[in-house]
Amino acid sequence: MLALSAEGTLPKVDYAIFADTGWEPKAVYDHLDRLEKEIAGPAGIPIFRVSSGNIRADALDPDHRFASMPLHILNKDGRAGMTRRQCTGEYKIKPIKKKVRELLGYPYPTRIPKGVFVEQWVGISTDEFHRAKDADVRYMRNRHPLITDMNWSRSDCIRYLTSRGLAGTPKSSCLGCPFHGNAQWRHIRDTSPEEWQDVVEFDAAIRQGNARANASGNQLLGQAFLHRSRVPLSDAPIDHVTAAEWAARQHQLGDETPDADEAEHGVADGCSPWACRGEVEPVQGDFGLAS
Repeated sequence: MLALSAEGTLPKVDYAIFADTGWEPKAVYDHLDRLEKEIAGPAGIPIFRVSSGNIRADALDPDHRFASMPLHILNKDGRAGMTRRQCTGEYKIKPIKKKVRELLGYPYPTRIPKGVFVEQWVGISTDEFHRAKDADVRYMRNRHPLITDMNWSRSDCIRYLTSRGLAGTPKSSCLGCPFHGNAQWRHIRDTSPEEWQDVVEFDAAIRQGNARANASGNQLLGQAFLHRSRVPLSDAPIDHVTAAEWAARQHQLGDETPDADEAEHGVADGCSPWACRGEVEPVQGDFGLAS
């Protein structure tokens, strides 16, 4: 959407906002730098980088209240579960709303007058039109240009990015996101040894749950893992290649695999603030206390 706006195919936006969890892959930060330099900057579109903190550091800090990640849980009775997902709201949506209020001139807790709002563009394509929803606050009104203006599918988006020399656009999500599929874990391991070591160490560090909960004596009643197999990430079966991946390798558009299973490819669109596909019902109530 930023590129379409910068070139004039879509109306020029006033601002772009990137919500930084503090734990994105280096490739995402590099790509953002490139977008800023080659596309947004020349078009006169400021990119604001906003943050609620570093999600990795917060998770390991016993003095910090942590918004839980959707960790895979193995209870003491062998029952599998998943903790509640609060990270998208805390580290993506919250800082975006805070910045929007500032841009409107009504920082929290100032009341925003009725009729004052921003039009917020959300990059959902026709493949997922059912995820195109209204904002949950009156001062933000969602618009979905890829659907309403372009009528573009995911395939159309990838073709366009390829034509603009942006075919390598990486998915935005935390390095240690539990919604990663095997292909994403392999990519980290095989292309970035330092980032792989980082996620392996984090996986081991969260085995007994939230640092703050442990410090207060409210340990997780079971074990927490980043990988859906519920074994340590260093030993997880991430080299298992599914039939879906083999099919994907033959596809002209590379990453466009609508029929791929999540075990291999994970959540399709990374961690979108407004359309995270990791919508699961938790078995556990939160990161620190499990049932």
